[in-house]
Amino acid sequence: MQFSAREDIEAPVNAVFEMVADFERFERMAMRRGIEVRRISGHMGVVPGTSWQTEFRLRGKPRHVDIQMAECEPPSHMRFEASSKGMNGFTLIEFLALSQRRTRLSVDMTLAAKSLPARLLLQSFRLGQTRFRRRFQLRLKEFAREIEERHLHGT
Repeated sequence: MQFSAREDIEAPVNAVFEMVADFERFERMAMRRGIEVRRISGHMGVVPGTSWQTEFRLRGKPRHVDIQMAECEPPSHMRFEASSKGMNGFTLIEFLALSQRRTRLSVDMTLAAKSLPARLLLQSFRLGQTRFRRRFQLRLKEFAREIEERHLHGT
């Protein structure tokens, strides 16, 4: 199962990359949403091999997901790999400079099941994928507007 979204941002590519690479901010956002996040490695910046362990509840069951930054080429792209008991996932985040002050942010996410329960979970996602895709695009749009605001105000 694959999801993609892209959004154009009124900020230079380097600024967008830096804000997306602010992992501490994402960790705090996840914790506010009830996700337990522990960074296992990579406390010294944005480097391949940086990894996290996460725990959260989905559909009433506790889930554990390990995430690792597999690739990072500033300011062009980052690639993450995620694995859990029954599923694997890959996320590619690409940054394309459209001009000196405009950047296209693209996020491609792929999920694959390794077990029967995970296949059933993915099948339920497929049934609601239109809603999920719409929400995915909306969240990226909100994030893009936040990046623009932060860039405009220098925060």
